[in-house]
Amino acid sequence: GVPTISIFQKPPGVIPPGGSTTICCTSQSGYGSFMLYKGSHQLHTLEQSGSRAEFSISNATYEDRGTYICHYLEGGTVLAHSDELEVFVEELRLPRPNLSVLPGHEVIVGAEVMLRCTTTRPSSSCYLYLEGQIRAQLLSREQGDYNLSHVQKGDSGRYSCQCYTINASREWSAVSKTLDLVVR
Repeated sequence: GVPTISIFQKPPGVIPPGGSTTICCTSQSGYGSFMLYKGSHQLHTLEQSGSRAEFSISNATYEDRGTYICHYLEGGTVLAHSDELEVFVEELRLPRPNLSVLPGHEVIVGAEVMLRCTTTRPSSSCYLYLEGQIRAQLLSREQGDYNLSHVQKGDSGRYSCQCYTINASREWSAVSKTLDLVVR
């Protein structure tokens, strides 16, 4: 079968100019190689170990924003490619929000968990990130809570959140400190 290729940003979130992040490509199987494209432009080779390759963006500029895709090759043939990863570079003007978890950092499978992103700005929306996932979860504005009912092993991992104000121009916060959730 065709291998599944994942792409994600580590750490996730909107990057400030001068900031850094790593774009990771992983495959479920195989010992092929990866190529990273930004739009139709091929970027130089990735650092690869096994079924994972990484491309670092350091000292980010507005030129780094855009859509990234990983292509997976074996023997010079492209077998699969990832979804599109959208990378954003913006000034981070707002203070970092605070991410907390109830009932605690370690829970058992099937438990109810609430992740709360607290910000000092009233009219803001927040995104919840789980490292390794391409999609962010938009938290509702009223409470900034995200409820996970019946947590599974797959909900384990490193979470963070980031907020923005809804003005004429969107203003972003720094990313919260990370929080590790362990599902036993």
